[in-house]
Amino acid sequence: MPPVEREVLEADVLFVGGGPASLAGALHLANLVRQHDENVAATGSGRALGEVQIVVIEKGSEIGMHSLSGAVLDPRALRELMPDFETQGFPHEGAVRADSVHFLTERGQFKFPITPPPLRNHGNYIISLHKVTRWLATKVEAAGVNVFAGFPGAEILYDGARVVGVRTGDRGLDKRGEAKSNFEPGIDIRARVTVLGEGPRGNLTKQLLPRLELDRDSLPQIYSTGVKELWKLAPGSLAGGRVIHTLGWPTPNDMWGGGFAYDMAGDLISLGYVTGLDYKHPETDPHMLFQKWKTHPFIARLLAGGEMIAYGAKTISEGGYYTMPRMYADGVLLVGESAGLLNAMRLKGVHLAMKSGMLAAETLLDALTKGDASAEVLRGYQERFERSWAHDELYRVRNFRQGYANGLVPGLMHTGVQMLTGGRGLFDRRRIDADYTHMRTRAQLGGTQPPPPIALDEKLTFKKLTDVYLSGTAHEEDQPCHLRIADFDICNNRCTAEYGNPCQHFCPASVYEMAEKTPGRRELVVNFTNCVHCKTCDIMDPYQIIQWVTPEGGGGPNYVNL
Repeated sequence: MPPVEREVLEADVLFVGGGPASLAGALHLANLVRQHDENVAATGSGRALGEVQIVVIEKGSEIGMHSLSGAVLDPRALRELMPDFETQGFPHEGAVRADSVHFLTERGQFKFPITPPPLRNHGNYIISLHKVTRWLATKVEAAGVNVFAGFPGAEILYDGARVVGVRTGDRGLDKRGEAKSNFEPGIDIRARVTVLGEGPRGNLTKQLLPRLELDRDSLPQIYSTGVKELWKLAPGSLAGGRVIHTLGWPTPNDMWGGGFAYDMAGDLISLGYVTGLDYKHPETDPHMLFQKWKTHPFIARLLAGGEMIAYGAKTISEGGYYTMPRMYADGVLLVGESAGLLNAMRLKGVHLAMKSGMLAAETLLDALTKGDASAEVLRGYQERFERSWAHDELYRVRNFRQGYANGLVPGLMHTGVQMLTGGRGLFDRRRIDADYTHMRTRAQLGGTQPPPPIALDEKLTFKKLTDVYLSGTAHEEDQPCHLRIADFDICNNRCTAEYGNPCQHFCPASVYEMAEKTPGRRELVVNFTNCVHCKTCDIMDPYQIIQWVTPEGGGGPNYVNL
């Protein structure tokens, strides 16, 4: 396609991603600017900033449509942002009243007599992240921030090594990348500072880190894939405020994983399963593990008489403190899971994301008042983080997830030692490797098989396509495939022989299918319209030839109430 003329939008600060980190950051910055100018007017000292152009862009059709989490919220950061959040109509499903942890065997279960301290949730709130981000967006817009949904960040704009903004994705391209009659080129949003809050494995963050070597001193990030369903139960069947976590069956003992079930308002229950992606067997299937987990008598009883009404999946950045990149460079900051802020021991990241956005906002105020967005000024964000409770929380669990590299039992033992040594464990900064490097070929496994799949009855257990339908996922079919495969020959021949095409298994949305296009020969078909934007394929492909890029704006899942 020939070069096109693009509209340019000038902004002071651009937040990319409409999640809790960006929204908290944008709201806090707007409040800080207002307070700064009020103080200048009252004291007559300093320089008023006037109208500061703050912009938030989000790839989903609306704010909240791509927001997915468990989720139990620690309100610490929200209380700092908005002390009266409860009276301002904060949407939650209830305060946690009871929590428990259970170890599952194939047919039985053992309830821990004492809930481990990291999983004690009294004082926290059960939430739908969809509802919370939509609510936060109304506060952000009321503060004068421009919020644009349906605008994916496709490319970072640079001036040398300085980030100067983001180009949004084009609309109206056909499968061949040619302009259709409704073609609209993406716009260039040029900003003094760009804040990347894209969540795990963000498209722009993935471009930025190697180019500016921000991850040079970090360990590789490691991930889990979480799959989740929302069920409607019979009226009055839930007491409310209950949080359940499980470990053990059906996760093999050499893997990391576990389940959760949280009571929600309106006779709804949110449940899901998390599977560590540092697994060995290429036929490991996070969606199937979730379906098997639901057949356990303990879980099946919770769902008796209910109906599954929604589904979602996402990856989770679990590497912790030592996998965090440098969070600043000339003209750019990283917040939330784009910076690796998640506490895997507590199974929480929303409060850390919000706090990072707020710390970024305080640094952005410095940059605006000084008229300087250089790395030297933006370094203040990293320094603020290192002095904050968010740093202290993550440092105390800095080796947690790495301790499970050899399975559940060694991991539990290592966790105990870490808790006694303030997060150190047996030794500090334990080495980890990228998730895909753990996958073994069929020859290396020597015939070892994963646990067999179960028959799916479409009542308690569901096919991936059934779940995808209930995720509300939709993409324009006549557009370029946003799952770019560098070499189909590797997929159709080498991967088939060596790994058996694990993309068929690790994708929780049936995007990848080995189909018999010609008699006797199976070839890879990419059903990109099924994609729920979890990024598992980008992480787990053993040859690293799958690249997830943003599709046309507004496409993807619609995670209502999730």
